[in-house]
Amino acid sequence: MESQDAPDGPAEDRGFICASFNQDTTSLSVGTKAGYQLFSVTAVDKLDCIHEGAPSCIQGLPLVPLPVEGPDVYIVERLFSSSLVVVVSLSMPRRMNVYHFKKGTEICNYSYSNNILSVRLNRQRLVVCLEESIYIHNIKDMKLLKTLLNTPINLSGLCALSVNHGNSYLAYPGSATIGEITIYDANNLSTVTLIQAHDSPLAALTFNASGTKLASASEKGTVIRVFSIPEGQRLFEFRRGMKRYVSISSLSFSADAQFLCASSNTETVHIFKLEQHSPSQDEESPTWSAYVGKMFTAASTYLPTQVSDMMHQDRAFATVRLNMFGLKNICALATIQKLPRLLVASSDGYLYIYNVDPQDGGECVLVQKHRLFDSGEEQVEEKEEENPEDVSPQPASQSYAATVALPSTPPSSTTLMGYSEDGGAQKGEVIPEHEFAESPVCLDDENEFPPVGN
Repeated sequence: MESQDAPDGPAEDRGFICASFNQDTTSLSVGTKAGYQLFSVTAVDKLDCIHEGAPSCIQGLPLVPLPVEGPDVYIVERLFSSSLVVVVSLSMPRRMNVYHFKKGTEICNYSYSNNILSVRLNRQRLVVCLEESIYIHNIKDMKLLKTLLNTPINLSGLCALSVNHGNSYLAYPGSATIGEITIYDANNLSTVTLIQAHDSPLAALTFNASGTKLASASEKGTVIRVFSIPEGQRLFEFRRGMKRYVSISSLSFSADAQFLCASSNTETVHIFKLEQHSPSQDEESPTWSAYVGKMFTAASTYLPTQVSDMMHQDRAFATVRLNMFGLKNICALATIQKLPRLLVASSDGYLYIYNVDPQDGGECVLVQKHRLFDSGEEQVEEKEEENPEDVSPQPASQSYAATVALPSTPPSSTTLMGYSEDGGAQKGEVIPEHEFAESPVCLDDENEFPPVGN
């Protein structure tokens, strides 16, 4: 889930470049002209800046040096709640740097033949997408396992990697002219299937947490489809709108895959509910709407295919009306403090948090608004002003500064110093519970995944 702001966007003066949520939506990574920041999103009323690779931090954390590759970070991806973060900057767009930000050390760096457009990772694989090629690394030791050459032109670096390392399915465009999806098994390094998803080129892809469902949208942005994986069968079809074509900027499933949210360059974020309508349900509720629905279903058999398909497409279960239009943003569904929430990180430099009614849907309610970085003004909170007395003292930065930014190793495509995961997760192995940090701010545990080898 990643957004990159256009060069002429309104956040240009503030320095916003990109944003992405981690794999379990407990952390938000933001790339700026000054570097990058990592935030914890496990609470509604406060936004903790847990790390910054930049000279200053609005949350009052100690000053830390810039990352070795310089500022202007346009890709920053964190692995779950670990200390591993992948960073790519505009100053060196062909080089990927992998850091252990807790220890302030560089694990490794890799250089590629062209600009890096996106990076995806889970506990088994790290995937780097270029315009016409994809590189698959073993995340245990960063060894390059496979290079997919001559892939269809992919100007945006669109791809999705299942966060379930038991299957590590990779989805990427199979064509530059139509909405064909290639499903690739990044564990066994083999193609699984091709899905004819849309008539127009693809614009967005995302897996659910288990890697058993894949959602897609085309450049038209009117229809969102959900497929079973690895079979590639269409399960659901949702209509975002009919009046205009839009640019879908992000798709995201809820953790239980019961809901799917979609954001675009319009002022509306849509939430769809993934539920099958059984005939028995219609018979049990003989309402007027159910009767009309049956009539439409019967009539659709005599209509053209395009009209028939439109009549079978479900509409949004819930919506959010943003106070902006034309700005890039990313959305995610998360359970925060035991309640379902919708998170929207926008290129206007704010994180918006909404309550979602899982029973009745409807219009979601804004409950909090956080500024992601300082723009020379006082930080704005939606509900209450931050009390300086409530800010807990931060640990000294001496240990971090003493070890930060080891000298960069020469660019290489060979195996470099990596990290271990107690031997690494094996194919199909269930992740032990102790590997999941209770909180993304728990950075003092030396056993935290992944430890860095000396």
